[in-house]
Order: sequence, then C-alpha cells, then structure tokens
Amino acid sequence: MKYLSLFVVLCFLHLGCKSQFVKKSIFNGKNLHGWKIYGSEKWYVHDGEIIAESGPDQEYGYLATRRTYKDFILELEFMQEMDGNSGVFFRSNLDGVDITGWQAEVAPPGQSTGGIWESNGRGWLVKPTGGGTNSLKMGEWNTLKITAIDNMVKTTLNGRDLLEITDTKIGEARGKIALQISAGGESKVRWRNVNIWTKDLDDPNEL
Repeated sequence: MKYLSLFVVLCFLHLGCKSQFVKKSIFNGKNLHGWKIYGSEKWYVHDGEIIAESGPDQEYGYLATRRTYKDFILELEFMQEMDGNSGVFFRSNLDGVDITGWQAEVAPPGQSTGGIWESNGRGWLVKPTGGGTNSLKMGEWNTLKITAIDNMVKTTLNGRDLLEITDTKIGEARGKIALQISAGGESKVRWRNVNIWTKDLDDPNEL
C-alpha cells in the first residue's frame, strides 16, 4: 500500500488509534533477549532498565533488535545522566558499527531531540523548530514516540509534537530499531518501557 487513506492517517496521528496494530513490549525488563550489541560500548540491564554507557574505546555503539520493522508506532522512555548524544534508529541496517538508516535524535536540551538524521546518507533531514523540545527533562524520564507509516515519520516528546515529515526514501525502507550511544565518551542513557505497535509481528508472542 503506497499511500494511506486520510482516515487512517488521522486515526493514527491525531486520535491515537492503534487498533489495527499488535502491541508488543520489545524489552522484557530482565535481559537483552531479542536484541544484539554492536560495538564495544556498554549495554546491560539493571532494575528493569537498559543502561547504555560509553566504553573504553569511546566509539559509537548500538543495541539493535534482531527483528526488522517497517510500519510501526514506537514508544519508549529515556533518561540522560550525562551530556553525550544518543538516539533511536529505525528502518536501519548495521555492519558492525556502520549503520545505514534514520535516527530520531536524543540529545541534551537545545540540541534537536526528535530531529531526523539519515546515517550514511543525507545527514539532517529536519530539526524541530517549535517549542516541543522545551519539554525535554534532563536527568528525568522522558517519553519519546516515533510513528513511521509508509513514507511519513512523526516524533513526539512528552506528549508534545516535534515534527512530521514525508520522505519517499524512508518509505521504501525496512530495518532494525536500534538504540545508540555516541562516540566521544561521557555518555550514559537509561531506557525503559520499550513498546511497539505494528502489523509486522507474525506471532504476537515473538520479539
């Protein structure tokens, strides 16, 4: 299906309807089952949270789903304990720490959280221009929602819309969801309550 009907778009984006999608928690709160670590940075589970920390090499690192996804609504919480950048990649593919795809930025205040970056491609596609990023709470839990349906992507932070774009190249892609920790060291990010609504799960009990 190349284009969504106006009804479906309104249903998902404005009315919050997820009835046609299957909801799945893709992090079980106990271990990293269903995920794979790329790189030498630190990824571990503690008290129901995924913890990402810079490792001795201070390079880029990723924790990616073993499954691939196309159309979905992803909602997760994050807490930044240091000023280093992070992000959530989607429709992405990895070869070691070389990643191709799109990232919803997670960054300190004033640094474009929720903006869309294309890795190994066009770079920044769009940065938030409104006041939505003002809702970012450094050192506290934040809720990020990424909606990717066909060639449309929308990001929301703590219930406030950040941006919405339409891009044919994104619409043609399918890939993994990956959490990132940036190079340079001094980064620590916590993640929890990682939920996805999607039609892509053949078996709702699978990750």
